[in-house]
Amino acid sequence: MTATAGQGPQFVKANGLEFCCETFGADNAEPLVLIMGLAAQMTHWDDEFCEQLADAGFRVIRFDNRDIGQSSKISGFEPVGIQAVIQGQLTGKPVPPPYLLRDMAEDVIGLMDALGIASAHIVGASMGGAIAQELALNAPQRVRSLTSIMATSGDPSLPPPTPEAMAVLMGPPPKTRDEYVANFQRNWKVLRGPNFPADEAKDRQRAERTYERGLSPAGVARQLHAIIASGSRKPRLGALKIPTLVIHGSIDPLVPPECGKDVAATVPGAKLLMIPNMGHAIPIPTWPEIIGAIAAHAKAAEKA
Repeated sequence: MTATAGQGPQFVKANGLEFCCETFGADNAEPLVLIMGLAAQMTHWDDEFCEQLADAGFRVIRFDNRDIGQSSKISGFEPVGIQAVIQGQLTGKPVPPPYLLRDMAEDVIGLMDALGIASAHIVGASMGGAIAQELALNAPQRVRSLTSIMATSGDPSLPPPTPEAMAVLMGPPPKTRDEYVANFQRNWKVLRGPNFPADEAKDRQRAERTYERGLSPAGVARQLHAIIASGSRKPRLGALKIPTLVIHGSIDPLVPPECGKDVAATVPGAKLLMIPNMGHAIPIPTWPEIIGAIAAHAKAAEKA
């Protein structure tokens, strides 16, 4: 096995749940935890992306969030229609969520405990970026550096998704494998943006792998409920003292660029990297710049 090969999925118990995770890189390298977004399994951090991060000198850990992939699904909470959740927030009568993003941040802490990691560089994408922010806010001693990718502070005054991106978010779950694959390919063209043929060529394989690992439409609905119910982190982010890098695409249709700029402007000393022509994804041509930025940020934090 090479130094950067995935060491195979393993299941660990954390925060009262079971999580599927996988590591890349040497066991004695600086730990770096990747947190994926809404409805996205750990494999949305492509194998090659993780391997390249490991080659940069890190022990890379990816995992399935609760309610997705092969990690525990939350029982006893039937998902509530998202319109009812939004209406409850607007009328001051919120529908009680099964959990919050703060709880998902506790999952990460439990996972780190199970893997014997006292502190790590934390990298989150989209909802994973929000979870990473919660982790840094609630347990700063566990976070060596924070990288928030295509995420928002939760400030309700920020621009909403485009109608096309919202349609992706609100679409009905597919009924068959073929329908899932077709939806996956179509949806990522909307979210990622045009002119990424290398990614489009991989989308069928990515979709099939996701389908085979197992879908959880009810879990996705519960995750979305958690995002809405968790509210704004902006007031607390203004006091964050963790070295922070914000990465965002200039044409993100789901979490508009203003959201990333807001996080960077709110966290004291945060650095902002805007990626031209990148939407709500981390497409293959951007990997060298993004991996280089994450690695440089983490190594600078180690020296600080």
